[in-house]
Amino acid sequence: MGRLILLVVLAVVAIWLVRRALVQASRAKQAGSPPAAAPTTQDELVKCAQCGTHLPLAEARAVGDRLYCSDEHARLGPSRG
Repeated sequence: MGRLILLVVLAVVAIWLVRRALVQASRAKQAGSPPAAAPTTQDELVKCAQCGTHLPLAEARAVGDRLYCSDEHARLGPSRG
């Protein structure tokens, strides 16, 4: 009976450690991604990659992993400076 309890406790600890490692890896991956690539809500303000204007995510045009305020700026691409 004592060995069974020990095995259950070890299994729970192992599962907890694996889960914690996965959560930390997920957080590290999210911290490294640019904010424009992973917006959280439609009300979030994002920055145009061409002119720097902030606008609601719902109004932005996405091209690849960049966001733009207009079709013209999306056509021009990211600013050079």
